[in-house]
Amino acid sequence: MTEQKTSDDTAREFDVAILGGGAAGLALAVQLHKTRPESSIVVVEKSVRAPEAAHKVGESTVDIAARYMREVLEMEPHITSRQLEKFGLRFFFTQADNRDIARRIELGHARRPTVGATYQLDRGRFENYLSDELVARGVDLWTGHKVTEVDIVDSGGWHHVDVTAPDGSRRGVRARWVVDASGRASLLKRKLSLSKPNGHNVNAAWFRIDHPIDIDEWSSSADWHERISGGHRSLSTNHLMGEGYWVWLIPLASGTISVGIVADAQIHPFAEISRFDKALTWLQEHEPQCAEVVAAHQDKLLDFKVMRNYSYGCQQVYSEQGWCLTGEAGIFLDPLYSPGFDVISMSNGLITDLVTRALDGEDVSELAAIHNNVFFMVTDGWLPIYEGQYAIMGNARVMSAKVIWDTGVYWAVPSLLYYHDQFRQLADRPRLVAQLARMSAITDPVQRFFRQWYEVEPRTHADGMITYYDFDFMTRFHEGLSAGLSDAELGDRLAANFDELERIAGELVSAVMAEGDAAVDVRRREQAVRWRADKALMRLVEVYEAHGGCGEAWVTAGPDGVGLGGGRDFSVRGLVPDPGPAARTGVR
Repeated sequence: MTEQKTSDDTAREFDVAILGGGAAGLALAVQLHKTRPESSIVVVEKSVRAPEAAHKVGESTVDIAARYMREVLEMEPHITSRQLEKFGLRFFFTQADNRDIARRIELGHARRPTVGATYQLDRGRFENYLSDELVARGVDLWTGHKVTEVDIVDSGGWHHVDVTAPDGSRRGVRARWVVDASGRASLLKRKLSLSKPNGHNVNAAWFRIDHPIDIDEWSSSADWHERISGGHRSLSTNHLMGEGYWVWLIPLASGTISVGIVADAQIHPFAEISRFDKALTWLQEHEPQCAEVVAAHQDKLLDFKVMRNYSYGCQQVYSEQGWCLTGEAGIFLDPLYSPGFDVISMSNGLITDLVTRALDGEDVSELAAIHNNVFFMVTDGWLPIYEGQYAIMGNARVMSAKVIWDTGVYWAVPSLLYYHDQFRQLADRPRLVAQLARMSAITDPVQRFFRQWYEVEPRTHADGMITYYDFDFMTRFHEGLSAGLSDAELGDRLAANFDELERIAGELVSAVMAEGDAAVDVRRREQAVRWRADKALMRLVEVYEAHGGCGEAWVTAGPDGVGLGGGRDFSVRGLVPDPGPAARTGVR
């Protein structure tokens, strides 16, 4: 760290300087001002004003982010009137040549969820709303200003920020706290050498078209349309899944649609999607129905952007020396399951707690370390969901099980804690911390199991739908978010959720092993033997055998249409092998 630069007499003093006026920085400024209105805050942003349908990743939100916007930022009037309420995350798994959406296994809501709404965000519209809100609150918003230098002092004094104004003149800022919200520019992370690669090598390309592509129009099958009883597929974040990739379709309130390709670099080289013409060719090969509608409206193409090897980590995000990182200035994991704004929501809450307590005179040395540990405990726990898992997307049976598992864990643990405002209080919640220590011993073996199962599981499945609420444990996990539990009740609920996660994991592993034991394919039999030698997996199986499972066929149907777990027949909605053209009688 450098010594504090001698500032000139024109430098303005602020309690907090936020470097970057995108979603993360603007939301943080609103939250800080709402929590401590007397704080002086400046947001420095190089652009002047975002176009309404700004081309930015992070248009889809899920439970934590939606809660943050409604309850913390108190912007429900904006998101309900100026953004789109989404119909959850929806997945279509590969089937044959992907030319018939109705024959692809579908996983998503059939009716509106029973818990709080989630949203599709026009990022420009969203950020402009936050900007106007800050101006109305009297917060300094310096648009068209570029940060040219940041000096961080290590003595708890005033940090110095040099800024170039739109007319080329220089302005100075002295701040007690500096928060880097500069996105991938990562001003402080680069300056302080905090970068940390994470080994998750995946690329993305995405574009927007000024035409409202409606996935519901891709099939005329009455049976397919009748699956949905309350809502429209087009309002979901739709995922078209294949081996090593997924494609997103996100509708936006401005009438445009965002289309993205996310692909494992080892399976689908970056050069195949690096330009729009190449991306369209790639879609024609892997997702022809999507390619057809994109090609039909390519004259309305608004933009195209790529992001190579987009995932990265960070060594530290909060410091008692008066600096923090938030949003993509700190880490970025993966867009699958839309965690980006969740990370912002959690991080901004921890930063607000840290900064406001420091400005009130509290010694936050220990708190900064605790909040760092909390942040990385959650985000490091999310990385194994993605790392090395993209190939699985090509198997409908394995990947549908993984989606249900990943979503169940998300509702049962981090969302439950966030809805009950626990992350910033974990230092005073030893019982919750003790339960959270169980997480990796449950989730890491299961993620490894999915990879191994994929290697031996047949890949030909067709027809049917799985919904999140098909399974009672998923309904319990999701509805538990809004239960309004006391601290004691929350401790009991978290412990019960971990117990149930152990049982359902053991139930899945046990059922798949039993299939392997009876399989004709020698590879499946050999893998079952290896699983029985895996102590971490067998611990979960033992828990299931001792206490029972969920009492239902959780997640998928087996090759004969019978559920993996409790034997409930899922032949209508579950995964059955494609019998081939001669045996087809239509979509079930």
